[in-house]
Amino acid sequence: MPDVLHDLLGEALHIVLCGTAASTASAKASAYYAHTQNKFWTILHETGLTPKKLQPHQFRDLLHYRIGLTDLVKTHSGMDHQIPLSRLRKVARERLRASIAGSRPRFLAFTSKTAGQAFLGGKRDYGEQPEWLDQTRIWILPSTSGAANGSWRPEIWHQFADKVRSQRR
Repeated sequence: MPDVLHDLLGEALHIVLCGTAASTASAKASAYYAHTQNKFWTILHETGLTPKKLQPHQFRDLLHYRIGLTDLVKTHSGMDHQIPLSRLRKVARERLRASIAGSRPRFLAFTSKTAGQAFLGGKRDYGEQPEWLDQTRIWILPSTSGAANGSWRPEIWHQFADKVRSQRR
């Protein structure tokens, strides 16, 4: 199956942000985090990871800030509970590992607990994880989806941004 959204990866990335899969709105718009209720673009700006608030159609501009984007599952779209993770987990993990090995970012941050737990293989809390992928630190951040408002904790995103700034190459 073709990818719903193409990876936004490249050399010299500092961060790769990884969701579970593209939302229906993102798939339709061909842009990451495109739903109007999604807080992704706002929190990137509020934390200082981007100097201005970008719009979903400007997602490619993240490369200027050494930020890349991908999803754990590239071939499906929808809400986390609609993605057949149990069937796709192994292939998704291998693909993401290869993508991270190729771009070698300083940080891999999952933008949903579902994606982070599926990749790491078990229950996890938000924040920095003990595992690394070679030289890449792993974080799990609260989802920016409007459907996840009940678990929204912007302070974790701010902690992540502070750690990123302290580790600039």
